[in-house]
Amino acid sequence: MRTRTKNEKRDAFLVVHPLDDLPEEKRDVSALGRMPMTLSVRLSLIALRVYLILMIGLVVYHFLGLAQAFKRVAH
Repeated sequence: MRTRTKNEKRDAFLVVHPLDDLPEEKRDVSALGRMPMTLSVRLSLIALRVYLILMIGLVVYHFLGLAQAFKRVAH
């Protein structure tokens, strides 16, 4: 067992529960402005948007096919 000497400094931490703490100041989103993006990031986001629109279109087409919205003409 180790004993403390008089020269050792003891660290003390004050713990405050978040419900008892003062509310912090929030950022004003309207003052932030546009986020700077590189060309590769912009192209990646555009490709992601096109992909999501295409997938939504395919899901809608599949549901319309299941609902038999497209009638086949018999010869």
